Amino acid sequence: MKKIVTSTLFAWLSLAAYAQGTYDASKIDASLTKDAVAVVRTEEQFFDFKNIGSGQLDYKIAITVLNKAGDDFAEMAESYDKFSSIYNIKATLYDATGKKVREYKSADIRDMSMISDYSIFEDNRVKLLKFYSTTYPYTIEYSYSQDFKGILSFPSWRSIKGYGIATEKSVYTLQKSPSVNLRYLASANLKTDSTKNGDKTVYKWSSINVPAISSEPLSIGFDNVVDWVKVSPNEFEYDGTKGNFNSWKNFGDWIYKLNENGNTLPLATKQQVQNLTKDVKTPKEKMRILYNYLQQNTRYVSVQLGIGGFKPILAEKVAQVNYGDCKALSNYMKALLNEVGIKSNLIVIGNGMPGLNPAYSSMGQANHMILSVPLPNDTTFLECTSQHMPMGFIGFDNSDRNVLMITEDGGKLVHTPAYSAKDNFQDRKTKVNFAEDGTAEINIKATYGNAQFEDNFGMLLIEPTEQRKKINQSNDIPGAELGSFKYEQANKAVPIMTEEINLKSNQLLSKGGDKAFLTVNLVNRRESVPAKLDNRKTYFAVPFSYQDLDEINFVLPKSYTIEFLPKDISITSEFGTYTAKFVAKDNTITYTRTQSMEAKKFPPEKYNELVDFYKKIYQADKQKAILAKAP
Repeated sequence: MKKIVTSTLFAWLSLAAYAQGTYDASKIDASLTKDAVAVVRTEEQFFDFKNIGSGQLDYKIAITVLNKAGDDFAEMAESYDKFSSIYNIKATLYDATGKKVREYKSADIRDMSMISDYSIFEDNRVKLLKFYSTTYPYTIEYSYSQDFKGILSFPSWRSIKGYGIATEKSVYTLQKSPSVNLRYLASANLKTDSTKNGDKTVYKWSSINVPAISSEPLSIGFDNVVDWVKVSPNEFEYDGTKGNFNSWKNFGDWIYKLNENGNTLPLATKQQVQNLTKDVKTPKEKMRILYNYLQQNTRYVSVQLGIGGFKPILAEKVAQVNYGDCKALSNYMKALLNEVGIKSNLIVIGNGMPGLNPAYSSMGQANHMILSVPLPNDTTFLECTSQHMPMGFIGFDNSDRNVLMITEDGGKLVHTPAYSAKDNFQDRKTKVNFAEDGTAEINIKATYGNAQFEDNFGMLLIEPTEQRKKINQSNDIPGAELGSFKYEQANKAVPIMTEEINLKSNQLLSKGGDKAFLTVNLVNRRESVPAKLDNRKTYFAVPFSYQDLDEINFVLPKSYTIEFLPKDISITSEFGTYTAKFVAKDNTITYTRTQSMEAKKFPPEKYNELVDFYKKIYQADKQKAILAKAP
């Protein structure tokens, strides 16, 4: 008996010792801690797709936080709404050796609304727990179950959770009953295990020992270098509606039906529309008048309640309250146009996201809605959430991508307009007048178009004191003192704005003996060059194509002569082009600079060539003229 008790005690102690050391940080392979701030020790995600309207998720994860930079990963933040519930939450904190430090209770977990800064109505909630430790490394572990009553999408999965976080082991298992169908889209090299569990089909995806990836400049390709899978139901039932996601046509048919009978306007609004357009001859001008009416009489407010996250508020309601989200305002504009006999179509779009995948229709590829107005030989896309943007300008985050047009025949993939480098222009002329003592009066006049208009547009909306502050913060002219300035959008119908700034400086000429040195590029210099990267992982691109045109005229003091002027420079690459020209006439130096960049997608191995291109521009932008002072 003594031997049996001793053996049992030994076995229990061994098991306890093993449990305590499971998350021992010293046992993490060195290849996983390299470039990592945290390591996922284990992740288990099991989703049971029971029938068209219900499913259950069981989830467990343990993350070892290696240093303070990884503290952002020490958090449980799991969302739910009125169509799902989260329960059976367990959470534990471990020290560096894997010893349990704290087991959290229900009272430690916050249950709070997820109302966004831009939302007024939203029924999403979150179960939130922030783990804290004063020593590193430490490990967090939590698990929960979640039931769904209405399924539009399934949990997605990646082999690693983000930049700077490695994975020891992660498994995603999805089980479906024979009564339902699904589709999945996976990365090229990810293996899918498919087995049978009785009459149910089980899919499994996993990753083991995946090193961390560092964030890289201009990166657009995280999903090109990690394994991932996205899963979507074919048929679904949600908030009293049914639909089918097996094609974009059927997806659009669901959206169209959600909006049926939602375009009725109040009589007073109808009368207003007729009064505004009664003497207007062309559809384009009617559209312009009604778009201005929309901008002047409504404001954007997000509404995300149940099916309201997808179904627009009735046009009649928007007319009464004068606000709505992107769906409601687009639908309202559609109703206004319909009143004057102009047909339009709602557009489902991913703002700032890749275009819709033509081969795989699913929820989650879009986050926004705009409107398309197909006139003869001219289709105009309208961004209906902005009170300021010109009609037809949808912004670079909406441009040049596949989107879904909603028609009475279902969804149809179309492409939004692309803005070229010449469209996204900056045209700036600068005049510098030197006094005999070297003090300079500087006048800068710039014009910005399309994407560069969008980048600078905020200056039109803020007070002069804030404008002054921002000018001073961005000003790189040595010793410059800001005088007057002005921002203007002369024609509200086009995405073009102007800027005029006047400054003074007595530090433009650096002197050495009887010589003075003048950096000729005064206002648009590349001030740094990114470091080269060995073994870069991700694809890259500049945010948008653009063209910068700069002309600077320096009127020199009469007591100075031009002793040296740099030679013209021309740099051409697949990333873009650059030229700098230097002309001297009488006592004036005219410097012209052009730079044009293309927002093409480039593979990782091309990145160091981009750095070399930027380095040449950096050196070209530092060119100096040498002036000699008469005795």
